[in-house]
Amino acid sequence: MPDSVIGQPLDRVDGKAKVTGAARYAGDTQATGRLAFGVIVTSTIGQGTISGTDTAAAKRAPGVLMVMTHENAPRQAAFKHAGEDRHARPKPQLTERVVHHHGEPVALVVAETFEQANAAARMVKVSCKAEPGLYDFNDAKRLARTPREIEESKAHSKVGDFDKGFAQGAVKIDATYSTPYQNHNPMEPPASVAEWSGEKLTIHSAVQLVHSAHQSIADTLKIPPRNVEVVSEYIGGGFGGKLPVYADAILAALAARELKRPVKVVMTRQQMFEMAAHRAATLQRVRLAADGEGKLTAIAHEVWSQSARMDEYTESAASSTRAIYAAPNRLTRHLIVPLDLPVADSMRAPGDAVGQLAVEQAMDELADKLNLDPLELRLRNEPAEDPEKNIPFSTRSLVACLKDGAERFGWSHRARTPGTMKDGQWLVGMGMATAIRPNFRRPASARVHMDERRHLTVEMDMTDVGTGSYTIFAQVAAELLEVPVEDVTVQLGHSGYPKTPGSGGSFGAASCTSALREACIALKAKLDAGQGPGNLSAEGKSEPGDEYKKFSQYSYGANFAEVAVDATTGEVRLRRMLGVFDAGRILNAKTARSQLIGGMIWGVSSALHEAGIVDPRFGSFVNNDLAGYHVPVHADIPASLDAVMLAGFDDKSSPLGSKGVGELGICGAGAAIANAVFNACGVRVRDYPITPDKILNGFLRPNLAQQR
Repeated sequence: MPDSVIGQPLDRVDGKAKVTGAARYAGDTQATGRLAFGVIVTSTIGQGTISGTDTAAAKRAPGVLMVMTHENAPRQAAFKHAGEDRHARPKPQLTERVVHHHGEPVALVVAETFEQANAAARMVKVSCKAEPGLYDFNDAKRLARTPREIEESKAHSKVGDFDKGFAQGAVKIDATYSTPYQNHNPMEPPASVAEWSGEKLTIHSAVQLVHSAHQSIADTLKIPPRNVEVVSEYIGGGFGGKLPVYADAILAALAARELKRPVKVVMTRQQMFEMAAHRAATLQRVRLAADGEGKLTAIAHEVWSQSARMDEYTESAASSTRAIYAAPNRLTRHLIVPLDLPVADSMRAPGDAVGQLAVEQAMDELADKLNLDPLELRLRNEPAEDPEKNIPFSTRSLVACLKDGAERFGWSHRARTPGTMKDGQWLVGMGMATAIRPNFRRPASARVHMDERRHLTVEMDMTDVGTGSYTIFAQVAAELLEVPVEDVTVQLGHSGYPKTPGSGGSFGAASCTSALREACIALKAKLDAGQGPGNLSAEGKSEPGDEYKKFSQYSYGANFAEVAVDATTGEVRLRRMLGVFDAGRILNAKTARSQLIGGMIWGVSSALHEAGIVDPRFGSFVNNDLAGYHVPVHADIPASLDAVMLAGFDDKSSPLGSKGVGELGICGAGAAIANAVFNACGVRVRDYPITPDKILNGFLRPNLAQQR
C-alpha cells in the first residue's frame, strides 16, 4: 500500500494542546462542584496487623472533612487473585487490618485544601504489630516455585535433549546474570478526580486501559458498569505503570460518594515506589553450547523473579529466547520468588527487556570464547522457522537489521582484543546485541462520524500515553476517507467510546488501526451509496484470526554502541549508539523514531543507572525519589544516538501491516552497552547496573590489569 498520509513524519496533532496547557491530565480536571483533596497515609511496616488507629487529632485539624481507615471504609468487593483480565479485578482499599507490604494505604485524609489534608495526614497514628516478612530476593530464592497463574507449558519449555546437547558442545557458557528492581517513574504520577451525580460516578484517572479500569472500579464499588464513566484523555507517561487501577482511583471515588462532592487524590513520587507496581528483580542462568564453528547445539535460559506474595506476577524473561536463535536442544524455565513486597507488574517490554540483558551478554561471552565476531555468531544461528513452535515467521528481518546496522555503525573497526583501543585516559570499545519483541494484536472497535463539511470525528476508548495515538489515528482516517489530517478530530479515553485493548504490550496501534480501518471502510460504503456527506456514522470491529497460530510474529532490531571507560575511576560514558529496527509498516516515522530512541535511552539506563534498592529489614524501597533512583540526564546521552527503521509490511500482523514499536527499542539496548564495556576494558559485569565500583573490582583481577 503506497504511503500518502500513513507513515509520514507528521507533527503530533495534540502537540499544540500539550505545549499550551490545553491538554488536561487527570489531576488537572476541573470538577463541577467544590473540589476536596485527599492524601493517602501508608504503612510503615512491611508485614503485620493494624492494632489500632488514632485519628482524633487529624479530624480536629483545620479544613479536614474526613478520615477514612479500615474501621469506617465503605464495603467493597473482595480482591480476586486470578482472572482473565487481571487489570479488571476488584481492587478494594482499607478493608482489612492486615498489612501486606511497606507503603500500603492505611488511611485517607480529605480536606478543603491539599495543604490541610497533607498536614492532617501526618497526625494520623496507626499502631501495628509487625511480623517477620520475606524481603530479601537472594535469601528467599530457595522458596522459588512455578507460577500458579501460568500454565506449565507456558512457564517452561523443552525441545530435544538439552543436557546431551550441552555436553556435546565444543565451547560452553554457563553464566548467571542479575537485574534489579526498576520503577516506572513517569512524569505524571497516578492521579484521580472522582465526582458523583446521584448514583453515577465520573472519574478522571491516569489509566492506560480504560475498559479494564471501568470494570475494576465498578466491580470494586459494587455498582453497575453503566453507572461509571472513566475518562483518561491524556496520560503523562505510563510504561505499564498505569495498567492497573490503584488506590488513588478507588479512594477518591469512595470519599467523593461519602462527602457528596468531588475529590482529588494524587500519589506522591515517593508513594509511587510502593503503592504502584514495579519491575521485578531477576536472577537468570543462561547456558549456551556451540560446536567449533559457532553453531549452537544447546541453549537454556532459567529465570527466577520476585513476585508479591499477595498478588502473583511473572517476569517472562525467557520467553523471547524461545525464538531468537536456532539450536536443536532447548530449555526455558520461569520460577517466582514470593516476597512480602509491593506488587510487581508489567514494565516497558516486560520480560524481554531484562531477558535480553542476560542472553545477549551470554552470546557475547560465547563469541569471545570462540574467538568469533559477535555479529557473525548471531548470523550463524539464524533460524529458518520458529525453533520451538516449528511454524514460519510472519516476517523476519533480523539479519537485515544486523547487517545494515553494522555497516552504518562501522562495526568492522571494532578492536578484536579488549582493552586495546585508547583515547587518553579512556578505554574505548564497541558492543552489539540483537533485539526481539513479540508482536501482539487484540480485539478492538472504533466509531467514525462525518458531518456536512466532511469533517471526521474518530472515537475509541484507547489512550495515548505519549506515544502518538491521536496522530496515527488521524493519519489512518484521513488517508482511508481521503480528507486532510486537519479535518480529523480524534477523541480518546472515554469508557463510553467503542472498546479497545488500551495502551500496553505494544498492541495498541495495530489493534486499533485495524478497527478504525473497518469503520472507515463502512463509512466509505455509505458515502459511495449516496448517503452523504452529512452526519454519517459507522462502526468497525477487528480481531486477530488464526494467523497468530499459523505464524510466529515478532519485531526485530540490532543495537550497536560505543563506550569509553575511565581507566582510573571505572566511569562509563556512552559515546554513540545506533539501533536498526524492523517493525513492519511504520504509521508515523517521527513518533515511531521517538519511541525507539526513548526505548534505547531506557536501555542505557538499565545498563548503567537504574536500581531500586530494598531494605531487607523492613521491605521498603529506600531510594524512592529521583535523587536516589538514578536515570539518565542529558549529559549521559550523546547527540549521536539514532534509530533507523527498515521498510516493511507484515500482512499477518494487521491489515495495515504494522507491528509494535513502543517496547522494541529497549530490547537488547542495555546488553549492547554491557558488551561494549567488556570490549573497552575487559571487565565482564553480570550484575546490572554496571557501576564504577563493579568495573574497579574487575580491574583488580591480575589478568585484567595486564590488559589495561
